[in-house]
Amino acid sequence: MKEYTTESIRNIALASHSNAGKTMLVEALANFTGITTRMGKVEDGSTISDHDDEETRRGISLFTSVVPIEYKGLKLNLLDTPGYTDFIGEVISAMRVADGVLILVDSVAGLEVGTEMALQYSEQFNLPRVLLINKMERENANFEKALDSVQTGLETRLLPLQIPWGEKADFKGVIDLLSMKAYQGEGKTGVAIPDEYQAQAEEAHLALVEAAAEGADDLLEKYFENGDLSDKEIMRGLRSTIWEGNFIPVLVAAGASKIGLAPLLEVLTNLMPSPTDVPPAEAIDKNNETVTLEPKDDGPLAAYVWNTTADPFVGKQTFFRVYSGKMVADSRVWNTNKEEEERLAGMQIPRGKEGVPTEVIHSGDIGLVAKLSYTTTGDTLSEKDNPLKLPQADYPNALYQVALFPKTQSDAAKLSSTLSRLCEEDMTLSWHNEPATRQTILQGMGDQHIDVAIRRAENKFQLSLETQEPKVPYEERITRENAAMYRHKKQTGGAGQFGEVHLRVAPLPDEDFEFVNDIFGGSISNNFLPSIEKGIRNLMKEGVVAGYPVHNVKVSVYDGKEHPVDSKPIAFEIAGREAFKLAFKGAGAVLFEPIMKVHVIVPESNMGDVLGDMNSRRARVQGMDTQKGRSTVTANVPLAEMLRYTTTLRSMTGGRGYFTMEFDHYEMVPQHLAQDIIEAKRRADEEKEE
Repeated sequence: MKEYTTESIRNIALASHSNAGKTMLVEALANFTGITTRMGKVEDGSTISDHDDEETRRGISLFTSVVPIEYKGLKLNLLDTPGYTDFIGEVISAMRVADGVLILVDSVAGLEVGTEMALQYSEQFNLPRVLLINKMERENANFEKALDSVQTGLETRLLPLQIPWGEKADFKGVIDLLSMKAYQGEGKTGVAIPDEYQAQAEEAHLALVEAAAEGADDLLEKYFENGDLSDKEIMRGLRSTIWEGNFIPVLVAAGASKIGLAPLLEVLTNLMPSPTDVPPAEAIDKNNETVTLEPKDDGPLAAYVWNTTADPFVGKQTFFRVYSGKMVADSRVWNTNKEEEERLAGMQIPRGKEGVPTEVIHSGDIGLVAKLSYTTTGDTLSEKDNPLKLPQADYPNALYQVALFPKTQSDAAKLSSTLSRLCEEDMTLSWHNEPATRQTILQGMGDQHIDVAIRRAENKFQLSLETQEPKVPYEERITRENAAMYRHKKQTGGAGQFGEVHLRVAPLPDEDFEFVNDIFGGSISNNFLPSIEKGIRNLMKEGVVAGYPVHNVKVSVYDGKEHPVDSKPIAFEIAGREAFKLAFKGAGAVLFEPIMKVHVIVPESNMGDVLGDMNSRRARVQGMDTQKGRSTVTANVPLAEMLRYTTTLRSMTGGRGYFTMEFDHYEMVPQHLAQDIIEAKRRADEEKEE
């Protein structure tokens, strides 16, 4: 592949609901432009985009794939993203480095949840968008119906640039409203518009010219004077108005059947911006000041790492986009985030699973480098003497959790390193050890997301894992003061053990733990007090009534006894521990649970179902709001009721609802529920003893 300068590059993310045909469209375009000699199929895993074993097994895209195609002296970097909502992190990463988005809509299904998400995130990133009504050859395909379904859920006006030439089995090609010609099949050459479409095409062409006139004041004046614009003026006006987000142009195609490809490429090359057409990137320099980066090869180097993949055979692969300067093979660059130097050995232009070796990646282009030591997703590569940091993309919080258990001892040894590598690749995946439940927790966007991560751990890193629903990290606290004493006495042959501790416990609302020495008269030597505190702290980690950590308690030791020979630190550790246990149990011990702040966003028609379901989850609704046909419910809900809410909400709303959740505060568990938790712990302890 030849080198392309910044003006000749188009970075275009393809986004949609799952099964709208993104991967097959990329396959068709790659075949049409001569990159491949034959078209692959998703079902047999032979496409240029879906090359991972797990993608082949499931028959859906799981990771963003970069496929550059060359057309009329331009290079289009097509970023084929997954459509399934669990993998939204891949879509966000791709949009972070794209300059425009092609959103596909299934001609039969119309607007779906993945389409809504694509429209929403492309608006957040302020990217110009093109809508493609795809699969027009399908039975029940309906262009107008699909178009209306999208317009209903959208404030931005849709502007058809093409209309279909036939539908369903009769879909022959597209009628282009810019050139006012009809293009059959792949669409390399135009013919006269058939008579039956002439009136419809002229009406749509008029709407298109009016929209183009709105793109610039001089065009609007000329349009009012002459009633028409030249082809160049129409294109200039459309560029302006589309880049400002006033309109979304609409195209038609049947990707898998290779219909409408040339007209589609014409629109993408003419209406999608190059890196020089978009607002320049901003970065933070070493003085913590914001600097503007022009996309020029001779500018200071700034490349954003938007994706990394870890493979034990190929090594780590790092995908980046250059925003300023250029990346040169075998040179050294500075990772500003990690403050480490990296060497660019084996730099490539990514093309599906293959890479084309290259010596230089120009400003505005997307590249790949293997085996970087420190770099992870979200880092900036720059020059050591001029370190720059580009802003990272914002990813949604992970909402679905599982507890992980290694199957063998060797699995346990590599658990943390493997999970860290998986989370470096995927910014919507995270893991932590939960001290309250002593479980390793993996968090993701849904059950499919977690399942893919666990299978990757097994296939790529030979780590075998078992999963369970995670325990809720409850806390044990007390509601009143209480005192207790315990004498530890153990007599064996030789020296024995002796220690007696009298202590008082009290609630401590504003602090986690306080240990006070209230002994008068030296009944216990000061050197034994650290042992008493140690015994209490160890017990607090394990819990007293239900096996959960103890919090917000004050302990004062006020009396005790020691033996001149038999008293040892271990004796007072045990005595302190047991005295605390007795005092705690008699001090109105209660359980506290984490309460989450939840925002649920659903179509207005699902509002009643969601509120009813929330009430069954002990939720306290804080507020409701409806805008643009979507309702938002804000509520405080116990975490125990939200563990599998992702799946419930999807089935309740047909996949169109989503929610965000963050920790808010702790609150007392209702007595009847707390009793069940304590009883379950008692039974578990009895089973262990047996």
